[in-house]
Parts: sequence; structure tokens; C-alpha cells
Amino acid sequence: MSQTREVSCPVRTVIVPAAGLGTRFLPATKSVPKELLPVVDTPGIELIAEEASALGASRLAIVTAARKAGVLGYFHTDEQLEHALENKGDSATLARVRRAASLVEPVAIMQDEPLGLGHAVGLAEAVLDDDEDVVAVMLPDDLVLPMGVMETMAQVRREYGGSVLCAFDVPRDEVSNYGVFEIAETDTGSVKRVLGMVEKPVVEDAPSTFVAAGRYLLDRQIFTALKEITPGKGGELQLTDAIELLIEQGHPVHIVVHDGSRHDLGNPGGFIRACVDFGLQHPDYQLGLRRYLRQRLAEEND
Repeated sequence: MSQTREVSCPVRTVIVPAAGLGTRFLPATKSVPKELLPVVDTPGIELIAEEASALGASRLAIVTAARKAGVLGYFHTDEQLEHALENKGDSATLARVRRAASLVEPVAIMQDEPLGLGHAVGLAEAVLDDDEDVVAVMLPDDLVLPMGVMETMAQVRREYGGSVLCAFDVPRDEVSNYGVFEIAETDTGSVKRVLGMVEKPVVEDAPSTFVAAGRYLLDRQIFTALKEITPGKGGELQLTDAIELLIEQGHPVHIVVHDGSRHDLGNPGGFIRACVDFGLQHPDYQLGLRRYLRQRLAEEND
């Protein structure tokens, strides 16, 4: 496999696939996009915008659908609301209301029908500048904590070139829930070279316990690969298949094994846990929440 080092432009664009129906959250998502459901008091899409801004990106390419206009609308200025807060002298709330729009520029990309993650990512090529040689993809369903793994991934790309993905090391009996990496070691313990990927294997066939999370730093060649692969089950284009093709072509792909936690915001169970985690760190709610949880768990134990 090639180990060619590459000179990379800073990451300017983060692609956020957000056109899904949010069926696991129905009936709430019948009218409210799941990306706007608040983790305590901050919608998931703003957490993604914060992570993108910390990476140094200036563009949030949100792949969305006509029925989910509210996702882009969240970044728009609400003059009536801001005027009311100014009149009340509520500068703290006003700053929170304005924060999302100050983080990064949102750009809407319409996906008329859900044709897979690969299809959604491929649509975003149209908004890239000609000299962008790398693009980030952040799945809003995945909340990866602590934030900062994308910056580490960018450092790994500068050293090894190619594409870099985020991974977690999970217990072997859980690997069937994820895409699993076949890996080779490098000189850095938390960085592995990817030899292949297996989607939701049975435990006995899993090549490792390192599984994919929703953070990707992809060389621009990914768009060429997406044009070369064929649709799979359900007529969908899979991003995993395009990454596999790049590996077959000698393109370097690595993972960063993140020493942290993740929450699935697309699943009510994961969403609840995320709210608890954030609530325990929130200055306004942490004391009351800790007291309540201790009391509630004591009652359960009794």
C-alpha cells in the first residue's frame, strides 16, 4: 500500500447528512427534525456546528430534504425574538440564540430521496472549492465525546496522507452492531492502518473489535470512488463501499481509536443517555439532576 505523504489544505467543508426521516423518534419527528431535538438545551445540529468550527471549517454542507427545512432555518436570524430579548436585557439568552449562526456558514444540499450515505456525501461535491483536497463528514446521529477527535484525525492525515476515520474499541460481543475494521498496526498505538471493512459481521467473523463511528476525514478522491461503485441493497450507495475501493486502489486509509464515549442521538435510548451526560455537566442543572438521580436510583434499589 502506498504511504505517500500529501500536502493538505485546511478542512473547509463539513458534510452533514441530515435527510433521514427519523423513524426511530416517531411521532415526535413527524413535525420536528431529529437534528433539532435538544440535548438539554442545545440541538444536535448545533453541537455538530460547534465541532466543525473547532476543526476550522467555514462551511457546513447540510444534506437535507424539503420536509426538513427547519434544520437550515435553525441558523437563520429571528429578528422578532432577538428584539424581544434585547428589550428584556437578557443578553445571556440572546448570545445563545445567536451562537449557531456565528459558528459556521450553513449550505443546503437537497436529497430528493434517501439513496444511502454514499449518495448523500456525493451530492456535496458540488459546493466544494476547486482546491479543496479533503472533506470532513460528521453524522449528526453520532455524538463523539470529548470533542476534538477530528483535529487528531487531521494530524494523522498530515502524517500518513489519504483518508482517516474515527473508531472505537468495543467488547467483542457488540461488534455485530457496527461496521468493523480489518487493521494493521502502526508505530502509534491509537492509529491503525485499515486493510478492509466488514459491515455488521457475526462475532466469529469479525476481523477486530475496532468499529466505525460517525466521523470521517476523506481525501477528495472519495468522490471519484463514489462514481465508480454500484448501488447495493435497496438501491443505496454505501460510503463504506467507496472507502473499500480506495483501499483496493492503494489509497492509504487509517483509523484513530478514540479514547472517549459516543451517544447515538438517532436512538431514543442513546438520546436519553446523552441528555443525562450533558445535564450532569450543565452549571444550571447538574446539582439538581445529581440529587434526583441518587434519590431515584436508591428507590430502585429498595
